[in-house]
Amino acid sequence: MELPTLRRGLNARHIRFMALGSAIGTGLFYGSAAAIQRAGPSVLLAYLIAGAAVYLMMRALGEMAVRTPVAGSFGHYASRYLGRYWGFLTGWTYAFSMLMVCLADVTAFGIYMGLWFPETPRWLWVLGIVLVIAAINLCSVRVFGELEFWLSLLKVVAIVAMILAGLAVLVAGIPLGGAESVVGFANLWAHGGFFPNGLEGMVASFTIVIFAFGGIEVIGLTAGEAQNPQRMIPKAINTVPLRILLFYVLTLLVLMAIWPWSRIGSEGSPFVQIFSGLGIDSAASILNLVVISAAISAINSDIFSTGRMLYGMAGNGQAPASFGKLSAAGVPWMTVLMMTLALLLGVLLNYLLPNELFLLFASLVTFSVVWVWLMILLSQVAMRRGLGREEVAALGFPVPFWPWGQYLTIAFMLFIFVVLALFPDTRTALYIGAAWLVLLSIAYRLWGRPGDDARPAPATPAPPHRQGEPA
Repeated sequence: MELPTLRRGLNARHIRFMALGSAIGTGLFYGSAAAIQRAGPSVLLAYLIAGAAVYLMMRALGEMAVRTPVAGSFGHYASRYLGRYWGFLTGWTYAFSMLMVCLADVTAFGIYMGLWFPETPRWLWVLGIVLVIAAINLCSVRVFGELEFWLSLLKVVAIVAMILAGLAVLVAGIPLGGAESVVGFANLWAHGGFFPNGLEGMVASFTIVIFAFGGIEVIGLTAGEAQNPQRMIPKAINTVPLRILLFYVLTLLVLMAIWPWSRIGSEGSPFVQIFSGLGIDSAASILNLVVISAAISAINSDIFSTGRMLYGMAGNGQAPASFGKLSAAGVPWMTVLMMTLALLLGVLLNYLLPNELFLLFASLVTFSVVWVWLMILLSQVAMRRGLGREEVAALGFPVPFWPWGQYLTIAFMLFIFVVLALFPDTRTALYIGAAWLVLLSIAYRLWGRPGDDARPAPATPAPPHRQGEPA
């Protein structure tokens, strides 16, 4: 099916801050406390290991996106290099994970607004944010990019402020937890050692750590609308290691140097603990503004990425043709409508779920995200194996450490599935995820045109952008 072309309205500033914002969300602001409780200070090692794997996965996606910048991105690549069936599973599993994240975030938005307006019914805030985000996503992609820029900037400023405040506390030796508290890097090993819950505790934290990194793959989905994907995507992806070190490792290092790890999250958000300890009475309101921006950014980004994924799948005959229709603003409007209706119908379900189900949601998202990342890696390996020596030499953004870096990263993704199976509180997510894949397989056999299951021939890669030519 020939699709109308998406408009290239995302510039370097938009993509750079989308890349920044995708790494900062609920997984950092609240999920990090759960990861610390599981692993203690060794969670730093978990973030470094997972971060290295995520970077190599993103380099695999970047190699394909720079060579062939298309809408649908990794769903398209899985169909091309692994087969239509795997592309079908990948695209719909990604849409499933984005819907779950959106359901959690719109409900969280209602809870956050309740801090300022406790008398207002929560459903009004949820309805309002769903309609506002839907309207934004029906505008041109440039409007989306501008909103993501400012929301991401707010989150980045908040993280940097917390790190600077924490470093000031460390330098001044201010005991935030009272006179008996000791501030310093000795807190990293003074309360049960660096591995207080053993190696098993660090392994268990991978579920939350991966959940925190989920969404970073949205960079690849911008390829169809970036003004110059051959230049912008490599720049965005190459900032991933710095973002992981700054926003996760350094942030948590400062936190655990100030507070004993066992107390982080026990007295509210770690951010509130830092600012309250410095005597800032409005700490709760400051944090509320940040997490509200994070929730809006996440919902906005998830609807955007789901729309672009299903748009690409419609072009491959793997989703209803209506998902490939564009509005006058150049937006795949049917996906925005579908996600809006799903969010409205799912709000009641979210209200009925108790707070302790956060780990189940995180585990379900982890299963879906790791599946998508695994398909990205396998697609890149299959693509590379099909290239001749001259084609490999012509790659604009080749993966580092080929091939062993890719093989180790694939092994790590498979290991995460094992982690989900090892612990009772995450095993349910593995069962639900497996059932989802079975249902998708049945759907594919019924409606996915399995007779066309041969791998499509690779499309001609986009020519490199030359200086002075229109993007």
